[in-house]
Amino acid sequence: MHIMLNGQSTQVAEAMTVAGLLEHTGLAGRKVAVEVNQEVVPRSRHADHPLAEGDRVEIIHAIGGG
Repeated sequence: MHIMLNGQSTQVAEAMTVAGLLEHTGLAGRKVAVEVNQEVVPRSRHADHPLAEGDRVEIIHAIGGG
C-alpha cells in the first residue's frame, strides 16, 4: 500500500503498524514522535496503530544540542 511518509510517497506492506513502519525505516528503539493524519500516536500505541492506504505519516527525530 502507499502512504505519505514525511512528504514522500512510500510503498509499505499491507497491515503495517506504526511500530512496523519504524522497524522498516530503521528507527525502532529511537526517540521519535509519530503523527498519523495530523494526530500524534503515543509510543504506547505504536504496536497497535494500523496504517491505511493514503495515510500521511510524519516521523520527528529528537535531536540534542545546545
